[in-house]
Parts: sequence; structure tokens; C-alpha cells
Amino acid sequence: MSQPTIHFFTEDISFNLKQRRLLKTWIKNTIIAEGFKLRELNFIFCSDNYLLSINQNFLKHDTLTDIITFDNSEDKRVIVGDIFISLERIQENAESFGVTIKDELHRVMIHGTLHLLGYADKAKEAKALMTDKEDLYLSKRIF
Repeated sequence: MSQPTIHFFTEDISFNLKQRRLLKTWIKNTIIAEGFKLRELNFIFCSDNYLLSINQNFLKHDTLTDIITFDNSEDKRVIVGDIFISLERIQENAESFGVTIKDELHRVMIHGTLHLLGYADKAKEAKALMTDKEDLYLSKRIF
């Protein structure tokens, strides 16, 4: 197996993600704690319009969203995925929820990672478990 990697990209926006090395370690630790192995995980930061286009073309939803996660794994316990995040949604949600942009961004990043680890958020009970897991791993940030 090749070296596990986490990459950060931008599409149609200018954004400088801070603390990349610490973020990678935190996300890798989350994946390991859940009993999975990391092969490749890409975070793509983009605009509302970019993510809306993905939502319309791939998921047939015509709504704005903060995150879309694509699981590209072929092995059940090996993570390979792409997580698209709208920074415009992150900024707006941070303001609405009264949290910092950094905290909201980290919550959404771990949310997408948890989807790849098999957690869902559609049903009420599943959403409650997802939120508990988000809170748990946010509390384990090393920065």
C-alpha cells in the first residue's frame, strides 16, 4: 500500500488553509481511532456555485450545501475519498451558529471524514450519533 496521504486543494477561490500538518495528523488519528486505514483523502475548498454545480450534476439536488463527500474506497476499511467544502457556507454557518470560522471549518471537515467512516446523518438517531462523534473528535484536536 502506498503512503497514506491527505491533500488540500482549492477550486475557483483563493484560500490559504492554516495548520495543514496538524490538521492532517488530527484527521489521520480520527481514522485510526475508528479502526480504518487511510489511503488517500482530498479536501477541496470551493465556492457556493462550484459546490451547487456538483450537487446538481451528481446528486440531482438544487440546493446550496456546506459539504459533499464522495467515497471512492474499494476496500471496506480503507479510506479513499474526496470532500468538497463551500467556504461561503462555512462563513455563513459560523455566523449563524455563533462560532469561529475555524471551528466551523473543522467541524465540517471531521463531519465529512465521519461520513467516509460509515456514519450517516439523515435519521434523527444517526444524526445524534454523528454530532456526538463530531464533538468527540473536535475535543481531540491537537491545536
